[in-house]
Amino acid sequence: MNSEDAAPLFGVLSNSDRLDVIRALVEAGPDGMSAGAIARKIGASPSRASFHLAALSESGFAIRERRSRSLNYCVNFKTIGALMIFLMEDCCQGSAELRNCC
Repeated sequence: MNSEDAAPLFGVLSNSDRLDVIRALVEAGPDGMSAGAIARKIGASPSRASFHLAALSESGFAIRERRSRSLNYCVNFKTIGALMIFLMEDCCQGSAELRNCC
């Protein structure tokens, strides 16, 4: 990942509701959560949660899956991991001793 790939992802995450959704999905693990459960967890209306979930899905942060009559979302650790690697790639300028803090 380079800066041009990372910048739009940070734009998607520059919203407190979306950060709350990501944190809820990380906490839920691989089973994820239904859209309704996410809305309740972050204290948002279903339409507001749906708006943010769509943005997270389109950016690759969340994976959407239809389960019966509802939509279930789980975090895409691949996207989050790639962004974290981008941020930490040159952490501590290669010093093994300093890198232990990360």
